[in-house]
Amino acid sequence: VQLQASGGGLVQAGGSLRLSCAASGRTFSNYYMGWFRQAPGKERVFVATIRWSGSSTSYADSVKGRFTISRDNVKNVVYLQMNSLKPEDTAVYYCGAVVFGRSWRVASDYDYWGQGTLVTVSS
Repeated sequence: VQLQASGGGLVQAGGSLRLSCAASGRTFSNYYMGWFRQAPGKERVFVATIRWSGSSTSYADSVKGRFTISRDNVKNVVYLQMNSLKPEDTAVYYCGAVVFGRSWRVASDYDYWGQGTLVTVSS
């Protein structure tokens, strides 16, 4: 199983980025796909999640209304569209997969992780 995150970079405050997570190696139909982020010296925290099958999504309060998670089941890719970026959004962003029945908000419950992609938002 491989989750390959990409799309990070340097952007000014107020700008946008789109992260991608390419999934391969198994069927994820009974999984939630999640995005987490980890700032330097801090723990990995939940950002957004989407069911691989269906349309259910959920967001952290800090990104609600600015970030949108989506997926392309044909390409097996999960996206995180990030708009109105703020300096406090600066972090390494990780995509992960967790099987139904476990908590999609808890990083330690996740079964698979990608390698992370760095997002830096300058003020």
